[in-house]
Parts: sequence; C-alpha cells; structure tokens
Amino acid sequence: MTKADLVAQVALKTELTKQQTAEVLDLFLSCIIEALQAGDKVELRGFGSFRCRHRHSRQGRNPKTGALVEVRAKTVPFFTAGRLVQARLNPDFPPS
Repeated sequence: MTKADLVAQVALKTELTKQQTAEVLDLFLSCIIEALQAGDKVELRGFGSFRCRHRHSRQGRNPKTGALVEVRAKTVPFFTAGRLVQARLNPDFPPS
C-alpha cells in the first residue's frame, strides 16, 4: 500500500477530501519524526511503538571490489508491532 492508497482509503472512511486527508497524514508523520528526532519514543497503544537505535561505526566491505570501507555511526528508526497488530496477523498469537 502506498501513501496515496492510504490517503484514498482514509478519505473514503472519514468523508474528508483527499487533500485534507493527505495534510492530516503528513502532519501525523511529521509529528512522529519530530518526536524521534527529540529522542522520544512514540507509542500507539495496540498498534506499536517507534524508537531510535544507535548503530556504532564498523568496518564493512565493498561487495564489488572487496575493499574495506568505514561505515559511519548512525541512528536508525525501529518499529515494534503491538499486540493488536500481532493478533490480527497471527490468529494463534497468545492473548494478553
């Protein structure tokens, strides 16, 4: 599902225009990104949580030449699915 598909589906269910729905979705996503940039964890009960993890610098290899390359340290977003998502995707998921 693309962002446009999501906007269209939400617009149908909320009776908002696609433009209004796209603005709400953009605002929602920017709020999540701003919270992650601030170092906060974003938790949507039942759906899941977003947080950042720090990856240390390391030595890697260029797959084409085999030469060693320095991979810089970075912060990556990480998502953990919540119980409702797990239960919908896996019917035999243990209940809480």
